[in-house]
Amino acid sequence: MPRSLGITSLQILGTIRDNGPYGLEIVTRTGLPSGTVYPTLGRLKRSGLIKARWEDQRTAEREGRPRRRYYELTADGQRALAAGASRVAALAADLASAAAGGT
Repeated sequence: MPRSLGITSLQILGTIRDNGPYGLEIVTRTGLPSGTVYPTLGRLKRSGLIKARWEDQRTAEREGRPRRRYYELTADGQRALAAGASRVAALAADLASAAAGGT
């Protein structure tokens, strides 16, 4: 598992957690460019944080489109997302305090 995930990876993990989407759905929901999403998905998969499965060919043919690859979090991915969310929340609190003139 990577030591520390960036905001983009965390955003993608959070999107995957919500509903097991396919790649283009992740692009649409996050607003990130496909040139960012797909390489990040590859890194997350190689790191063991997500897994992927191809939909049945018959479904795609019936709907007249290419097959979709669906993603879901692994147990390590769920832990990484929780740890990253805690880290981001702590950073947000520190920034809010600094913006308010605190230390």
